[in-house]
Amino acid sequence: MTSPPVNETTGTVTDTAMEVRGLTVSYRSAPVLWEVDAHFPAGRLCAVVGPNGAGKSTLLKAALGLVPSDAGQVLIDGQDGRAGLDRVAYVPQRESVDWDFPITVREVVEMGRYRATGWFRRVSKADRAVAAECLDRVGMAGFGRRQIGQLSGGQRQRVFLARALAQRAPVLVMDEPFAGIDARTQADLLELLRAMRSDGTSVIVVHHDMAQVRASFDWTLLLNVRALGCGPTAEVLTPEAVRAAYGVPGTDIDADDVWSG
Repeated sequence: MTSPPVNETTGTVTDTAMEVRGLTVSYRSAPVLWEVDAHFPAGRLCAVVGPNGAGKSTLLKAALGLVPSDAGQVLIDGQDGRAGLDRVAYVPQRESVDWDFPITVREVVEMGRYRATGWFRRVSKADRAVAAECLDRVGMAGFGRRQIGQLSGGQRQRVFLARALAQRAPVLVMDEPFAGIDARTQADLLELLRAMRSDGTSVIVVHHDMAQVRASFDWTLLLNVRALGCGPTAEVLTPEAVRAAYGVPGTDIDADDVWSG
C-alpha cells in the first residue's frame, strides 16, 4: 500500500480522500439522503452500495456540488467545499452523456486537460501527449479519431476513464462504471483502478455487484438514505447488514445474492 498522499496546497499529509458530515438532500421535500456521515480513506478502492433509490448517485453529486444539499459539510482531500473540487476527477453514469454530440474520442480525453489549461486556451502539444498516453493506458490508442457515439458501452467507459486520468487528480469518483459492460471490460477496468490505487489515487465508486465489492474493494459505505455502515468492506458487508439495507427478511438468503442496479 502506498503512503497517504500529500495535499499540494497545504503541504500536509491527507489520510481521507472524501468526507461528508451530516449530509442531507431532498427532492420535492422528500429526503433522499438524511444526515449521512461517511468518510473514504485516501489511497484505497472505496465502494458505495445500497438498493435502488438509496441515494448513492445523489451522494456523489451532492458532494461535488452538482445537486444542492439541505445541510451538511463536505471535505475533499482535506479541503472544505468548493476548494476541494479541483482535486476530483468525476466519471458520471453513461446515461447522462449526449452520445450524439459531434466530438471525437481524442477531444473527449483532451477535455480532461481543460482544468489545467483553461477552457478558452488551445490544448498544447504537451496536453495532447498526456491525452494520448491516457488513451493508450485504457487500451483505446487506436480510436482517437472515432466519434464518441460510435463506440460500444465498454469502449465509452474506457474513454471517460482516460479523460479522468488526464486530469491528474488525486481523487477519482465514478458513478456506476461497471453497469452495462461485458465481463472482460469489467475485469480490465478493475485492473486499471487497482493500478491507480497503487499509484496513490483515491478511488470512490458507486457499484451494484456485491460479490465484486466484497472481493476487490478495501472500504465500503452501505447506504439506504442513511449511512448503515462505513468502514473496511468485510466489516460492513455482513449478511445481517446487507439484508437490513435491502429489506430482505429471513436468515436463509446469502448476502451475495442481493444486489442493486
